[in-house]
Amino acid sequence: MEISRISLRQMLCCLAMTMFIMGVQAQEEMSKKVDSQNFKNLEWSPCPSPLDFEGCHITVLNGDPAKANSDILFRMQPGTTAPEHWHNSAERMVLISGKMAVTYEGEETKTMTSGTYAYGPAQKPHKAECIGDEPCVLFIAFEKPVDTQLVNQK
Repeated sequence: MEISRISLRQMLCCLAMTMFIMGVQAQEEMSKKVDSQNFKNLEWSPCPSPLDFEGCHITVLNGDPAKANSDILFRMQPGTTAPEHWHNSAERMVLISGKMAVTYEGEETKTMTSGTYAYGPAQKPHKAECIGDEPCVLFIAFEKPVDTQLVNQK
């Protein structure tokens, strides 16, 4: 039996090609197509209590909101406000569309525009208002199960 030797360069090239192909396949399997122009291909549900105000909707992109590590889209209509509330989980957010004014307790109001990233610490009260003429769609990644407490219920 003859053992052939391959060069380190050949081995690294083969490894890189294999990883690239596996990465493309994994991305295709794991990704969910989101039509960012109108989000019509997603199933939206009214926001659960206590954030069940008029014009508030969510859709789950990944995971189970009752468990750790879920990703959702949160949609508000122009002129609506999410009342002051807090979550036991930190939030990692990116505004996909619209313009949103967000106020965290003890901080100045910040305006998010499409593409803006924000981090919301766990248990820090905050409120949000969709300003402008188009709906606000916010991507939120939760570390812990999703819960919402109104500030007056703290």
